[in-house]
Amino acid sequence: MIVEHRGAAPKIHPSAVVASTAVISGDVTIGAESQVLHGAVITAEGGSITIGESVIVMEQAVIRSSAADPVHIGDHCLIGPLSSISGATISDEVFIATGARIFNGAHIGSHSEVRINAVVHLRTELPENSTVPIGWVAVGDPAQILSPDRHDEIWAIQKDLDFPGYVFGLDRSTPDLLVQLTERYGAMLARHKDDHIVE
Repeated sequence: MIVEHRGAAPKIHPSAVVASTAVISGDVTIGAESQVLHGAVITAEGGSITIGESVIVMEQAVIRSSAADPVHIGDHCLIGPLSSISGATISDEVFIATGARIFNGAHIGSHSEVRINAVVHLRTELPENSTVPIGWVAVGDPAQILSPDRHDEIWAIQKDLDFPGYVFGLDRSTPDLLVQLTERYGAMLARHKDDHIVE
C-alpha cells in the first residue's frame, strides 16, 4: 500500500519491488533494485526517509523517521525481518539482522553488522566495520558495545542520552511523563487521519 501523508507521496524507483502487503507512507524515496517484502512498514513521520539502491527490507521490518531525525539507508543494505529503525543513518553495506533495534539519532558506519536482537541506542555512533553481537547493546559516542547483563553500565551511558527529552521533548522527572508523552505523540500520529491511499 502506497500512502500520501501530509501532502507527500512516496517516490519508488521503477526497478524497485514493493510487496502488496507492505506499507510505504509519506516522504519516502526508494532506490533502484531495492526490495520491500511483505508486512514491512516504512513511514515518514515528519522527516524524510531515503533508501538507497539494492537494499532489501525484509518481512515485518519497521522504518520510521521523525521531524527531528530523518532516516537514511545507504546502498546494498540488508534490513532483517522484525527489525526496527527509528530516525537513524545507516551507511552502505550494513547488515541489520532479525529483531535488531536502531534508535533515533544513531549512526551506523559502513560494512557493519548489528546481529540478531542487538540494539544500537539513541544517538550512538557505531564506527565502520563494527559488529554488535547477538543480543548485545551499543550505546554512546563513541559506542561502547556491552552484553545485556551489564545493565548498570548501559544505563549509566543511556541515562545521559535522555530518550524522553531527545525524542519527545519531555523531562524524565515529569510526574505524569507517560500521560504527557502519549497525549503529545498521539496528537502527532492523529495526522494520519487525512492520509490518502495512492495505490
